[in-house]
Amino acid sequence: MDKNIHEIQGGILKSLLLHETARFSDMNTNGVSSDQFTFHVKQLMTNGIIEKTAEGLYRLTIAGKDYASRFDIDSGPVKIEKQAKLSVLVVVIRESNRKKEYLMQTRLKQPFFGFRGFVTGKIKIGESVPETAARELEEETGIHASLEQKAIYHERIYSKDNHLLEDKYFYIFLGQDPTGNLLTEFEGGENRWTSEAEILKGNIFYDIADLLNLAHAKDFAFSEKSYTVDKY
Repeated sequence: MDKNIHEIQGGILKSLLLHETARFSDMNTNGVSSDQFTFHVKQLMTNGIIEKTAEGLYRLTIAGKDYASRFDIDSGPVKIEKQAKLSVLVVVIRESNRKKEYLMQTRLKQPFFGFRGFVTGKIKIGESVPETAARELEEETGIHASLEQKAIYHERIYSKDNHLLEDKYFYIFLGQDPTGNLLTEFEGGENRWTSEAEILKGNIFYDIADLLNLAHAKDFAFSEKSYTVDKY
């Protein structure tokens, strides 16, 4: 289904979202012509969003319930509610010649092309947070590590003209005792070990210092911050 749902279809789904079942006439609350309304009902049925019962009533399918549960129905025309992204972020440390090094990535895709930061990845539906952290670390770096969840971090990114660019929640993990052969390149980025002395230098992400503090904090933490950026 298109995120920009047709107004008539939005009305149908709102009606079924608020009822177990509904008759054809009950869903047509705005008096749309029968031919036009029938067209949109059939479209929703073809897309597997609604179905007709043996009693001739209409209801949401399982897929339709999942889809309709994302609606904002309280502020005018029905629309899909945009939500913050859910991701993991992994800070991996190793000791080399008695000095601490961090696994860093240079991002070679948009947005923030060319910025250097830590391993991140989106949480897949049905996947636990630790599973995501381990999978993303292996997929993007070839590395395995002992992972400890350290914090939940909510950050909002704004442009100079105060336009919201991103809204993200990160589950932050500290990775220690890494093993495996590091992938120096992957689709969308490059990996390398960075000394503690160099980690805050160069074209780094805006939040690196804050992330380091959370990863090394003694107690589990929740933190929220907003940033204004020049480049995106």
